[in-house]
Amino acid sequence: MIKLRLRRMGAKKRPSYRIVAADSRSKRDGRIIEQIGFYDPLTEPATIKLNEERAAYWLSVGAQPTETVHILLRKQGLIPDDRAERAAAHAKPAAS
Repeated sequence: MIKLRLRRMGAKKRPSYRIVAADSRSKRDGRIIEQIGFYDPLTEPATIKLNEERAAYWLSVGAQPTETVHILLRKQGLIPDDRAERAAAHAKPAAS
């Protein structure tokens, strides 16, 4: 299975990450298939650079984003924000 996940870069205590497509069995910083973006959480606001075309391609062929990458993709608008829909579905119906 292909995962969209973060690959740690940068110096000690100064992390930055590359957003990559990688086989789920490879190590965190191991062999990758393709680099699709960059994430720096230390800047204010956090820097997110993403090749949206390639990210959409990998999602279309079934790549699963990790939790953190899912949040980043949602912030970029590539994944719809379904939290409001889920909250409405779980809300108790009005008593009749």
